[in-house]
Amino acid sequence: MTMNGKDSDVIILGAGLIGLTQALTLAAHGLRVTVIDRAEPADLLDPKSDGRVSSINSASWNMLSAIGLTETLEPHGCDIDKILINDGLKPGKLDFTPDENGDPLGVMIENGLLQRTLFDAAQAHDRIDLLMSQQVEQTERGPHRVSVSLDGGEQLFAPLLIAADGRGSAVRDAAGIAMAKWQYDHSAIVCTVTHEQSHGNTAYEIFYPSGPFAILPMNDDKGRHRSAIVWTVARKDGPALANINARAFQAELMKKTGGFLGQMELHSDRATYPLGYHHSAGLTAERLALVGDAGHGIHPIAGQGLNLGLRDVAALTECVVDGARTGLDLGDAQILERYDRWRGLDNLMMSAATDILTRLFGLPGDTSSAIRRFGIGLVQRIPPLKDQFMAEARGESGDLPKLLMGDLV
Repeated sequence: MTMNGKDSDVIILGAGLIGLTQALTLAAHGLRVTVIDRAEPADLLDPKSDGRVSSINSASWNMLSAIGLTETLEPHGCDIDKILINDGLKPGKLDFTPDENGDPLGVMIENGLLQRTLFDAAQAHDRIDLLMSQQVEQTERGPHRVSVSLDGGEQLFAPLLIAADGRGSAVRDAAGIAMAKWQYDHSAIVCTVTHEQSHGNTAYEIFYPSGPFAILPMNDDKGRHRSAIVWTVARKDGPALANINARAFQAELMKKTGGFLGQMELHSDRATYPLGYHHSAGLTAERLALVGDAGHGIHPIAGQGLNLGLRDVAALTECVVDGARTGLDLGDAQILERYDRWRGLDNLMMSAATDILTRLFGLPGDTSSAIRRFGIGLVQRIPPLKDQFMAEARGESGDLPKLLMGDLV
């Protein structure tokens, strides 16, 4: 469907994972949403365009359930029942295991599958207008409304503009929102492997001075045990490791794991992603809100990047829907200030924590390793501290929006 010169309640720039989830949560509350993306649908939905696998924590899963997506996703997701953390392959570990009646810590979902599910749901929703292959020529945010002009001549109007267009967000930069950013001397190599031993629904994070090495559980494929690998390496080594022959790469994987899952074999292409940090000075401007990577991007060391964006979505939805019910203009400064306060500190704390962890676990030498293992052992032995870390992993800490508890606003 298209909207030529028509009004909607909200315009969203970006039809990625965050933009489409934002559209669906707002539409679930009766708002009319227009989503604009310059990508061709075939490119956006090509599984090879994003070979990553994401850990959807239990709070984010609650939100996907509230908007009716988990029935479609569940057969393809792999529960995370346990997380094991080690400093290299040395003795001493930290494990997070829910009690017998506890829900999984999260669900592993392939990004390509999640993108397809969100896209199909948005395309089928009668309150969402999905404008693909459309280039935004100009956005104007005034005291009374936002107007967006497309390269085909269409003009769209709404009281609120949401930027979900990623770390290079043009509308964020045009709004003059300052960014703190830097590059890590790291790249992530991402691939899928099969292995002889079952992963037991366990996610492994092994810390090496060169960077963390994560093994993330996936569903078996035709009887073969399967996991996703996220291997952080020095940036200069990334291209070489991603392009060595499969046998040599598999030998490197065996060194990193010590063979505890048995022989590993590549099951997908390898992709490399440069790693960086960016954080905006604020998440709002006049009639504008930033969500997901448009506002913040963190190192994947804690596996929380997507969940942080989904938390933005839940909070912004609650702020906008509450504002609508009290009769406020959806772009009112009160709504945006509430969202900025709600998410600003949490995003900053998570960003800072992952940056500190990245630097701490990257320190070489036996002394640094001994300090890390002491810290891991301390958390393992202190139940309240361990419970707090587990709540963070589930996404259940802090002031939770209703959607993250599984309820519509």
